[in-house]
Amino acid sequence: MNLVIVGAGPSGIGLGILLKKLNFHDFIILEKEDIGASFLKWPKELKLITPSFTGHGFGMLDLNALAPETSPAYTFGKEHLTGIEYAKYLQLLVSHYKLPVRKAYVKKVEKSDGLFQIYTEEQEIESTYLVWATGEYATPDLSPFEGSELCLHNSYVRSWIDLQGEEFTVIGGYESGIDAAYHLTQNNKNVTVISKSSPWKSPKADPSISLSPFTKERLEIADDTDRLEILEDVEVLKVSIVDGDYVLYLSDGTTHVSKTRPILATGFIPGVKQIHELFEWDNSKIVKLTLKDESTITPGLFLVGPNVKHQNVIFCYIYKFRQRFAVVAKEILNRSNITYPNEVFDIYRENNMYLDDLSCCEVNCEC
Repeated sequence: MNLVIVGAGPSGIGLGILLKKLNFHDFIILEKEDIGASFLKWPKELKLITPSFTGHGFGMLDLNALAPETSPAYTFGKEHLTGIEYAKYLQLLVSHYKLPVRKAYVKKVEKSDGLFQIYTEEQEIESTYLVWATGEYATPDLSPFEGSELCLHNSYVRSWIDLQGEEFTVIGGYESGIDAAYHLTQNNKNVTVISKSSPWKSPKADPSISLSPFTKERLEIADDTDRLEILEDVEVLKVSIVDGDYVLYLSDGTTHVSKTRPILATGFIPGVKQIHELFEWDNSKIVKLTLKDESTITPGLFLVGPNVKHQNVIFCYIYKFRQRFAVVAKEILNRSNITYPNEVFDIYRENNMYLDDLSCCEVNCEC
């Protein structure tokens, strides 16, 4: 096997589509669950914050599309898809492009004599190249502070209407936290959000740093209910249970008492942590990569998806990380001495799906 891709989410499927378009077939995609499993596990009410709109033909590819000739907006007739709907889009792509997805759980990866040994529960697969495309939803950050095991991570919620109680505390004020607060207030619950920063006030135009417009709009709706309180610029240091209540110890020396289990919306850790020893790390959450998105210490190992970052350029959204598929695919094919139709890369570049110049990614708006 020339190439193994681990993960049948947006990044693994998007890369697989490009490889098929390039007439490259010596690869498989390994997925431990169902196609688009992370999206199937989203809370029922959660939607993509990036809007879908069919702007094909005018240089405006649907922000959530994974191939130039597809559009989730066209397929579902919606601007903001639910997790189940986007998973169906991924499944449709796998069927339409006949992608070689195989159900298998990768337990361990080793490299020797220039080849990767990929150990699944049933077999060992050998490959020349390996692309890690697992994303991060399956690896929530469950230990950001002492006592965090007493909290409920937002990714474990199937539907916000299932939560029993009248008052809730949400730890984290970024996208996940405000999404939780919005749905809870819409269910007539009183909500306190505790956030160590104020992303809704950020002057930054890049939604990877500040709150997205979609979430800002819903924050205003939640605020108008008079059921939302925000404790901003303060951090939770510890959670404990005292007399049946949850006590949150804050960085300003105060405490906050919650009658219900606090909701942990402090994010995720990179899914690539499963093979952390094959990558060099800038800190516990940032992977060091070459300009081709390759491991700096394990040649032939590439990373695609939301954990790709180059200096200040963050590829955490689909419309961002899909622009790096072509970089990885071209590098692998060139090293393998495989000929391919260059016009495919031309089409991807025309549709803003081929970004190899990272100097042009600064997000600035004058007004």
